[in-house]
Amino acid sequence: MTLDGIAGRAAGHALAVSGAFHPGPGDGLPEGTGTLLLLSPAEPGFWAHMTAQPEWLDGRADPIDRWSRRVIGGLACALHGKAYFPFGGPPWRPFQAWALRSGRAWTSPVVFLLHEEMGLFASYRGAIALRERLALPAPPAKAPCETCAARPCLAACPAGALTGAGYDVPACHEFLSGPGGADCLDCGCAVRRACPVSAAHARLQVQSAYHMRLFHR
Repeated sequence: MTLDGIAGRAAGHALAVSGAFHPGPGDGLPEGTGTLLLLSPAEPGFWAHMTAQPEWLDGRADPIDRWSRRVIGGLACALHGKAYFPFGGPPWRPFQAWALRSGRAWTSPVVFLLHEEMGLFASYRGAIALRERLALPAPPAKAPCETCAARPCLAACPAGALTGAGYDVPACHEFLSGPGGADCLDCGCAVRRACPVSAAHARLQVQSAYHMRLFHR
């Protein structure tokens, strides 16, 4: 079992291994866990794959979560591991802490999680805990934000709700309910889109609109 081999299996489901680490005390995992793998949508192509799945087509609620349970749960079983998900709690699994622990995600200037490839579009569909201690590549030496002189994320929010001072969620919802909120609702959060790393990992507009309307319902 290798990281590349597992990544190949995940790619068949439009998923990418977006981080991994060797857990220790305080990581919220059972003793004897050798490696934790984080799984994220693989772009481009995730949305076309997702919307062709039976969970999306059956008209029932929570299609992406149900698909994640089936697919990531199946991968975990095939690898003799255990699947964890960022939904379905309590208990809520510490996915943000796990992402930071992987060394491939950081806290951005606007507090949101930033991933080395996904930028501010960082998201995790699940994780797989293995007993094996896999060989892992060294994480990047620096966060992308450290070499981003412009930091456009800090001034991108049209509502002024998401800045270096933090995230004012009520102000965000108030803005989205008004006429000025249409661009964010239809195209995705302006701050996430402003990140230069996000731009290289852009979601389809319909994909962003779906998630924004779930957030603002």
